[in-house]
Amino acid sequence: MFQAFLIKYAEIGIKGKNRYLFENALKDQIKFALKDVDGVFFVTKEQGRIYVEAQGAFDYDATVDALTRVFGVAQICPTMLIDACDWDSICEACKSYVEKVYGDKEITFKVQAKRADKNYPLTSPEICIEMGAYLLKQFANLKVDVHNPDVYINIEVRSKTYIYSQTIKGPGGMPVGSNGKAMLLLSGGIDSPVAGYMIAKRGVTIEATYFHAPPYTSERAKQKVVDLAKLVSRYTGPIKLHVVNFTEIQLYIYEKCPHEELTIIMRRYMMRIAERIAQENGCLGLITGESIGQVASQTLQSLASTNEVCTLPVYRPVIAFDKQDIVDISEKINTYETSILPFEDCCTIFVAKHPVTKPNLKVIRCSERNLEEKIVVMMEEAIKTTETIVCE
Repeated sequence: MFQAFLIKYAEIGIKGKNRYLFENALKDQIKFALKDVDGVFFVTKEQGRIYVEAQGAFDYDATVDALTRVFGVAQICPTMLIDACDWDSICEACKSYVEKVYGDKEITFKVQAKRADKNYPLTSPEICIEMGAYLLKQFANLKVDVHNPDVYINIEVRSKTYIYSQTIKGPGGMPVGSNGKAMLLLSGGIDSPVAGYMIAKRGVTIEATYFHAPPYTSERAKQKVVDLAKLVSRYTGPIKLHVVNFTEIQLYIYEKCPHEELTIIMRRYMMRIAERIAQENGCLGLITGESIGQVASQTLQSLASTNEVCTLPVYRPVIAFDKQDIVDISEKINTYETSILPFEDCCTIFVAKHPVTKPNLKVIRCSERNLEEKIVVMMEEAIKTTETIVCE
């Protein structure tokens, strides 16, 4: 019965004269989301509406699932579509729609109508009145309630006629690609995939950097991060994952710096390297999954210490979340089970027994002077040998 979907957006509607840019970005994301769904789809934009029309047979459930992962979509309305706009055809279509969707259920209803062509013989209020009267004659189980109906039966008369009454909640947000690009520091944990998802929801294209430390971290640990990037990409579109070999730098820091400062100093060099890769790839900021006080490297003093080495802004969307808040989102986006797989990342392998929780910047800078002999060359080598994997 359903051959089309009306896509409703929220924030995009207040964008003024450049709204069309956001609408076009949303169309592009819808097309990308549907590319692997069985069926042929046309995505069109008409007078503040976006429609997805299926050409022939298609997988309804897979289509809805794909559309519910497109940022910028507020509501998805499965729609009966008829090519005709004459009144008799619309009445027959409405009758068929109500029969199939509601059967003999006892419901109250109200008809809502829109017409794109103002020369159409009936005005919108007249369509509502006439269709309401028609449906009452056809169905003894329907009653009209114009104030608080169980169901709104919507009729939109355009070049074709669209009939719908059901809505499916979309993810909201802004379409990916409408608000620039940023670099996610992606580990194998729970927090960073959630951070990437949340920033992408605001329309930001995501790339990611992962710090790999073979042989101390295994290929399975690396594959875990690739798998996480693929899961996040179901919402964000393809993610370029930059895999940095961090082993030599970590060992050098371990050899030259106080062990209680290892985590902070390693984190500072990760931020430096991620920023370089971000700048080379046109990113406008860094994204991390840090949450205040969750671990030693995420106290305010530690965050200030890592921020100091960055010139790009650092976005921390889960900064004030409790751990359970983050877990809840990870379960919703299906990354949790992968994140808890027991393959450690480089941050956990080299953690100190008693890491400093309130690092003094002057002391940290002094300790980093011990690295001056080789660290610049080592960083350049790590960046030069970075492996890039497209995850989708």
